[in-house]
Amino acid sequence: MKLRQFAFIATLLTAASIAGSGVPPTRSIPNGRPAGNVEIIDLNGLSNIEFGTTEDELTRRGILRTSLDACGPMLAGHDTVSPVFVEDKLVLLWVGDPMRTPEGITAGSPVHEVWDRYPEVSRLRAPQGTHRLDGLLARNGDRAYLFLHDGRTVRKTIAGYADWARRLFIEGIGPC
Repeated sequence: MKLRQFAFIATLLTAASIAGSGVPPTRSIPNGRPAGNVEIIDLNGLSNIEFGTTEDELTRRGILRTSLDACGPMLAGHDTVSPVFVEDKLVLLWVGDPMRTPEGITAGSPVHEVWDRYPEVSRLRAPQGTHRLDGLLARNGDRAYLFLHDGRTVRKTIAGYADWARRLFIEGIGPC
């Protein structure tokens, strides 16, 4: 193989690698509707799961599954969502990709997009010497999104009651 052929193949492989890497696009889909099976998490919860609903109600409706070998109850049909209950009421939802906020923020979104879409966001710094992520709290009344990030990219989204989201961040407790 000639050096010129090798360089050409190496350039093609590099270009293909670059083209297929990176975070998924987070721009709004036309008409505000997500593509595929992407679901929206808003400050009320999910389409069939609202904050403040009791564990018993969700279980009765067949949405909450507690008999699984997991770290806590799971939501039927929502493998990337972990519910957090306090005093039998749903207060927070930890969500992963492909869940998005109505403004298009999801795991993998650049942090600058959180600032662009939520201008009133508050910066939360993880305690020094811990392996925890910093946070951005986008509050609206008694509800909020907590975006955990590494300084560049959103790694996890938590939605629910603002006081519980802040408390979760301060105490460093996960969904399990």
